[in-house]
Order: sequence, then structure tokens, then C-alpha cells
Amino acid sequence: MPWVPLLSAVVGAVIATSSAALLDRFRWRRERHDRLIGVRRALYGDYLECLSQARNAFRSLSRNLEAAASEREQMARDSFAPCYGIRYQMSITASKDVFEASEIAFRRLRDFRDLAAAGTLASDEAYVGGRVLYDDALSRLRAAMRQDLDADRVSATPARLQR
Repeated sequence: MPWVPLLSAVVGAVIATSSAALLDRFRWRRERHDRLIGVRRALYGDYLECLSQARNAFRSLSRNLEAAASEREQMARDSFAPCYGIRYQMSITASKDVFEASEIAFRRLRDFRDLAAAGTLASDEAYVGGRVLYDDALSRLRAAMRQDLDADRVSATPARLQR
């Protein structure tokens, strides 16, 4: 009979230790996922900001009637250059769907850059077409980012807690 209390104590210790280890594992996985989402959220924001700044520079170029051809080309290339570095960050950090959408948006913006560098004006049909293609690619990129970050679920959570 003296073995029953000892055996139950050992079984209880094993159960407690296993439960603690399992909970630590779940916590670690959740924290790791939260960190990844945080890194991606920051990266996605930086990428969108970089694309936006380049796009705004191209808009200015398309309205500038006084810039020389060589100056216009240099300004367009300089405005787009920062996008390359962050593009490489996207290639290793973003989810597959977001990366694919980011590549399409990058290429559409690069095409748009070439139009601005060539002296295409905002009123030209080629400029309008390029802008539409880029805007569509950017919309798809933002949708992929929101889905990857589960933004709709995250933003809806506080509203449910207020009820």
C-alpha cells in the first residue's frame, strides 16, 4: 500500500510537467507567429510607402514640362532605386501570395517609371493606361497583404469585445 501514494505523486508530477511543457510550446509558437506577423506588417508598410513615394515622383515628372530628357530619366531612376532593396526583403519575408502580388506591382510601377522617364505626360493615353495597370496591381497587393495579416479578423476583434 505505501506505493500507491508514491505512484500517484509520480504520475501527478509527470502530468504537471507534461502540461507545462505543452503550454510552453503553444506559447512559444504563438509568440513566434505574433513576431512574424509584426515583422511582416512593418515590412509591408515600408514596401507600400516606398512604392507610393516612387509613384508620386513619377506623377510629378509626368506634369513637369520643363525637365530635360536626361534629367527626367535620372530623376525617375533615382526615385525608383529604393524599391529594389525592399523588394529583396519581400522576397524572403513575405508569404508566397504577397510576394507574387508584390512582384507584379513592382513590375507595373517599373513600367510606369519608364513612361515617366521617357517624357510621357499625365494626359497621354499611355500614361493613363500605365496608371490603371499599376493601380490594379497595387489593389491586389494590398488585398493579399490584408489576407496574409488576417487584418479583417484582427480589426474586427476589438469591436466584438466592446459588445
